[in-house]
Amino acid sequence: MEFAKFLIAGGSCFTLELGILYGLTEFFSIHYLTSAAVAFSISVVVNYILCSEWVFSGKKNRSMRTKFLFVATSIAGLGINQLCMWILVEKFFLHYMMAKIISTGIVTLWNFFTKRFALKSD
Repeated sequence: MEFAKFLIAGGSCFTLELGILYGLTEFFSIHYLTSAAVAFSISVVVNYILCSEWVFSGKKNRSMRTKFLFVATSIAGLGINQLCMWILVEKFFLHYMMAKIISTGIVTLWNFFTKRFALKSD
């Protein structure tokens, strides 16, 4: 059940992230990597709220250690996301939206295990 909730929360955040990425890149002519970083960051905030309150709910008041771990793993996830997108777009010549879908699959696995550890260890 926990993984199902994680996928629902993540899917919602992924939809939000794709919309922001597309909108910033196509309508505001912002470079795809900058758009991806902004979209990812917004998605992380929403994801934190969903994970804390619904997916891994157990404690309402998280310790500073847990919050730090969540932020640190999210920053690492952003780095993984950016690297994957850059490689897929610049080296494999994929469209940035397709690269985002693939990189999200990779980052999703990272996020589940690291955030599960961070939010359950509190």
